[in-house]
Amino acid sequence: MSENWQSESVKTTHGMGSIVRYVALLVLAFLGGLVPMWLASRQASSNLAEAERELSLVIMENSLASAAIDARRGDYETARQAASDFFTSLRTETTAEGASALSEAEIASLQPLLARRDEIITAPARGEATAADLLSNLYVSYRDLVSQ
Repeated sequence: MSENWQSESVKTTHGMGSIVRYVALLVLAFLGGLVPMWLASRQASSNLAEAERELSLVIMENSLASAAIDARRGDYETARQAASDFFTSLRTETTAEGASALSEAEIASLQPLLARRDEIITAPARGEATAADLLSNLYVSYRDLVSQ
């Protein structure tokens, strides 16, 4: 009777060891598939964040270029709206805490442009011929200050 009890105990222990090994192999196989996917996901997320940053900067530059071209063509209302969009986007980016597409150095260098906002938006609103030059100069300044 004692022999039967010992053989059942050994079989049970041996069976549990097999189950533990299979579970461990399953966990390793799962991690073997998870880790590469996690690394790829992190890389894709990083690429997306960089693309969104660049897109934000290009949209602002495009608004400003559009304003300069419209003012040059004499379409002052459209130029005023595009300039207003540019300054709204620029203000949003300069006040965004940590989520800005601009670096701290770029934000500091762009502050003088923000100070001229009213002057620059008012010129096309009044239909002044100098609006085209103001917007063109602003575009060149912005492009020089923002490193992409």
